[in-house]
Amino acid sequence: METLILGWYILVATDSPFLVGILGALRFSGTLTAPIVGVLADRVSRKIMLIALRGGAGAAALALLILVATDLLVPWHIFVIAGFSGLVRASDNVLRQSLIADTVPRNLLMNASGLARTTQDTARIVGALLGATLLSKLGLGWAYVGVTAFYVFSVLFGLGIATIRSSTPVKHVNPVTEMKQGIRYMIDSPVIQPLMFLAFLVNATAFPLTNGLLPVVARDVYGGDENGLAQMVAVFAVGALVGSLIMAAVVQSRRPERFMMLTMVVWYILLIAFAQTDSNAVGLPLLALIGASISFCMISMSVVLMTFTKFEMRGRVMGIRMLAVYGLPMGLVIGGWLIEEFGVPVAITGYAVGGLVAVVLSVLKWPKLVTGFSAEERG
Repeated sequence: METLILGWYILVATDSPFLVGILGALRFSGTLTAPIVGVLADRVSRKIMLIALRGGAGAAALALLILVATDLLVPWHIFVIAGFSGLVRASDNVLRQSLIADTVPRNLLMNASGLARTTQDTARIVGALLGATLLSKLGLGWAYVGVTAFYVFSVLFGLGIATIRSSTPVKHVNPVTEMKQGIRYMIDSPVIQPLMFLAFLVNATAFPLTNGLLPVVARDVYGGDENGLAQMVAVFAVGALVGSLIMAAVVQSRRPERFMMLTMVVWYILLIAFAQTDSNAVGLPLLALIGASISFCMISMSVVLMTFTKFEMRGRVMGIRMLAVYGLPMGLVIGGWLIEEFGVPVAITGYAVGGLVAVVLSVLKWPKLVTGFSAEERG
């Protein structure tokens, strides 16, 4: 809901795709602090940390609601609040993924990750349609009443999380040393190195379309309003949901790294095809397929990372891995500028072609991404 509501508000208020890109980038400002959160997540309760972060995001939403209710809201307020929310968003992701791996055995991790992602995809569908309806019918204030309420519910539901603890005693040292241990662990791992590169790559070149720039596409290419944007987000989310359900119920890949690489290539090809059309009859099905390919690729990547990481290192590894998400704000800012200068088709096509070239180079450097990692390389 927030992504759609705030993205459309800034686009209408400023008429600037570049500022829409800036707004999207601010949503991921916390990627730089995620490694610190990862260290803390290996020392204290991940459940309590998750609840605290959700509470902080809810407070930011409430602050925006108060500004709207008092008729004091101006665009720069949106950027400040989005920046604060972004500080906790990346850390929230670190904790959720770590908690999933803490809760299920390794042989069920692929299915559990797929099932967990279905909640995210379902929320995207409901959020897009509900957010657009509230925004167009009742205005920004009532739309943010809904956003704030969902944050309150998420905190309450978080109280019911049940986790396990490692049977191996963990000796903690000072946080700086533990951070260095996490970085050294990742550098020494023949699995995590290529995953970090690929995570940065897709965030910089593939995610900007669906994670920030879609309002610009909906208005400038498809000539839609906020309801047209909601339709595009919902169709994309339906595809992602179907992909997540397939991963949860069907896929049993013994080599998730191979599946990850295949679906990553498909993702880029679909982006190139999407960039060449301005028809709903073609564009919407392509968006659904893009959503499915994202689920296939990112769930597989998460499974590989969690499978080859020790329990006591998961928080730090996931925290440092979130630095790769910083590719997304970079991609959003540059993408917004490219759209203003060259248009949507050129920007999206250029990103996708560059991503495909980088994928080929990564396979040449790390051939085990295709041939498969050995059991001895597990964390």
